[in-house]
Amino acid sequence: MKDITNPAPDFAALHFAALAAGRDSRRQSFGLRERRAALSALERVLRANRAAIGAALRADLGRPEAETDLVELLPILSEIGHARSRLHRWMRPRRAAPTLAMLGTFARVMPEAKGVVLILAPWNFPLMLCLAPLVSALAAGNAAVVKPSEMTPATGELLARLVAEALPADLVRVALGGVEVAQALLEQPFDHIFFTGSPAVGRKVMLAAARHLTPVTLELGGKSPVIVGPDADLAQAARWIIWGKVMNAGQVCVGPDHVFVHASRMAELRAALVAEFARQGGDIPRIANPRHHARLVALAQDAADKGATVTALGADDPAGLRLAVTLIEGQGPEMAVATEEIFGPLLPLIPYDDPMQVVAQINAAPKPLALYVFARDRGLVDLVTSRTSSGSVGVNLTVMTFSHGNLPFGGVGNSGMGAAHGQAGFETFSHLKPVLRNWASPLPLVFPPYGARVRRLIGAMVRWL
Repeated sequence: MKDITNPAPDFAALHFAALAAGRDSRRQSFGLRERRAALSALERVLRANRAAIGAALRADLGRPEAETDLVELLPILSEIGHARSRLHRWMRPRRAAPTLAMLGTFARVMPEAKGVVLILAPWNFPLMLCLAPLVSALAAGNAAVVKPSEMTPATGELLARLVAEALPADLVRVALGGVEVAQALLEQPFDHIFFTGSPAVGRKVMLAAARHLTPVTLELGGKSPVIVGPDADLAQAARWIIWGKVMNAGQVCVGPDHVFVHASRMAELRAALVAEFARQGGDIPRIANPRHHARLVALAQDAADKGATVTALGADDPAGLRLAVTLIEGQGPEMAVATEEIFGPLLPLIPYDDPMQVVAQINAAPKPLALYVFARDRGLVDLVTSRTSSGSVGVNLTVMTFSHGNLPFGGVGNSGMGAAHGQAGFETFSHLKPVLRNWASPLPLVFPPYGARVRRLIGAMVRWL
């Protein structure tokens, strides 16, 4: 993203103004029935256009239609169904029990819509990462501007058409275009910004949001490590690891980045990965564009030039922007692949003997969005979970930490801030407003003037509360 301090063109201001005009009335009229109706309308248009969605993702990313169903459409439909069935509970004011100092009062928390929100989505899952946050925003009662990536134009244009068909223009608008569109939108005083992308761009989004003191949710990325213990089921580990690298050609924010494997199982895991890729790797999506393809090729070449063994598990297709899963053995700290987020089908295998060395290495790096452990030994799992910090932890699986509707999903530190999905997503786009009502509070007994009796009462409160 370029400099985001440039003046916003008129179209961005018009988008925002059109939605902001109904902000106050929406808080009164956009209740449970209307929110459920909006979610149902979105679901209907997605189901009716399943074939068109598959074709758009095939055109943009070379992705098989079955994979699009699995990793784009199914998560959105699941998010809609989950929100629609639980929305009445999420919207309900929640009672807060009084503390001793608040005896004689009645407290509750009322979720209310923040207003008009901005959703900035990336190219790697261009439908799901636009619409999953939108589901949460609508469930919370907000209007939204959605900005899909310009790198997936077929999906962006289809998304604009489907949203316009399903939802009124004073509720949701899709803004198509490049970096200049994102810059222009970030000039507007949105009530919340939800950004998914790289840490570098996330910093710029946060900087822009600071001008209006707009709260942000940042879903970023990082190098999500895998730890394979000495007692791991290697066939299971290989199946999940290869799936995470074949899916979307490894262009997945929670995809396995590199694998720490106990030295005693290194040869076995390598053989299992080779066999599993042969089983799974028939239809690999494209790398997003020539620039990213060249970056991945350069990472592999840099590792080879510095002494690593680099083994492609299948044929590469540079003209078609396709790369097979590629194992890198003998990674050293001087290699770019050791520090740069891979975001592709390269897979370093790093042997270890002492799990505490792995923990120390993970803790010395920026906090990852996800961390995965394959082990039967609960002690190893507990060690890694308790001694490291990451957005989420997956045990004997990869990627799926993103998909559990009843778990918050989000990063920590360099991998992001805030949470998405399910009730966590609803609360991200809500202001949880406290309401405190007095019915018989004894607190006036200690109001000024501070005579001897009042001072004794305050002293008793300090001692006993």
